[in-house]
Amino acid sequence: MNGQKKVAFYTLGCKLNFSETSTISRNFKKEGFQRVGFDEVADIYVINTCSVTDNADKRFKSIVKNALKVNENAFLVAIGCYAQLQPEELAAVDGVDLVLGTSEKFKITNYINDLSKNEVSEIHSCEIEDANFYDSSYSIGDRTRAFLKVQDGCDYKCTYCTIPLARGISRSDTLENVLKNAREIAEQNIKEIVLTGVNIGDYGKGELGDKKHEHTFYELVQELDKINGIERIRISSIEPNLLTNEIIEKVSISTSFVPHFHIPLQSGSNELLKLMKRRYPREVFANRIETIKNLMPNACIGVDVIVGFPGETDELFLETYQFLNELDISYLHVFTYSERPNTEAIEMEGVVPKNIRHKRSKMLRGLSAKKRRAFYESQLGTTATVLFENENRGGFIFGFTENYVRVKIAWNENLVNTLHDIKLCEIDEEGEVLIEFATYTVC
Repeated sequence: MNGQKKVAFYTLGCKLNFSETSTISRNFKKEGFQRVGFDEVADIYVINTCSVTDNADKRFKSIVKNALKVNENAFLVAIGCYAQLQPEELAAVDGVDLVLGTSEKFKITNYINDLSKNEVSEIHSCEIEDANFYDSSYSIGDRTRAFLKVQDGCDYKCTYCTIPLARGISRSDTLENVLKNAREIAEQNIKEIVLTGVNIGDYGKGELGDKKHEHTFYELVQELDKINGIERIRISSIEPNLLTNEIIEKVSISTSFVPHFHIPLQSGSNELLKLMKRRYPREVFANRIETIKNLMPNACIGVDVIVGFPGETDELFLETYQFLNELDISYLHVFTYSERPNTEAIEMEGVVPKNIRHKRSKMLRGLSAKKRRAFYESQLGTTATVLFENENRGGFIFGFTENYVRVKIAWNENLVNTLHDIKLCEIDEEGEVLIEFATYTVC
């Protein structure tokens, strides 16, 4: 194709989507395309969609409109989970030319010809049962940290979730290839890797195309810990039943894995956990938190929770609230339950009115702010290492410590993508942590 053609990307959703967008963009580069920003004029705009919440669905139309405002003749492509689940719905949006499903998105350039806009949108989407092979991905160049995909798909059958319908069965990259990708990332002078997938604790299943585990996530952690050139490795969301004591113990003594865990709870009520078909009671979750804090007192622990699930009475919600309030955790990601087609939960009784869902969500977001503040305050006066990011926001540069405290200092471009030993000084009126360097005071 013409080497002057330009392509732009917009990514919705999770870290996994970001890793895949980055890989797809490199495939375009191999075909002679130049990548530009989504607000710039491009010949092709690729939107990597998400379908976890209603908000992600609704944003798609406005993103398409924004692209067409920049170039009304641009060729628009939709990929990702929403594109697999509801391809006809996306194809019906004015301006969309091509919709690709889970198995087709990595071969996107094969479906693009002369870039003329289609009178009728094309759809290429396999049956999700056929999505049983693995596409390796990692992100570089977009951020100071790299997202390294190690696993895809999910065999769990949570009653609210469409991800197995969008991404297929649980399958993994080979251990050899994960290590190769990690070394390639290290060669790019990237200081931090975030391990990502749909259900990364299930790593090793389907590694060689069958359903058994060739390796475990613990074995992956052991091998990655030996990679030279990566300062930090961060584990993204991992199921509590798959976060074993040996993984926690390994992280506690590792020189590269950082003391930061993000663990989905979804509900503090055992009754609701059963309705959700989660694979643990809340007692197991509490035990994981206790084990982490005993070994790593300064560890940061984030928790996913869903409010407004069918059957969530006032009493059961308060049970969740109190359970979270008593846990030694650092922040919450709060999701308001939304009905998703082709899930068990959509047929359940005890539907919670939307105004009640939003009220409960607001309560838990308030609890999250309280938890984060308390965690930040507990870290004041301690020393840590910060990795500075590459964005100037209001004259400040921001960064994260190894245990995920977000800090800021006056903008200095020389600090971008560098690691520094710092002391956490105080929390400003915006809730941000001000710091000083170990060698000289700047705050």
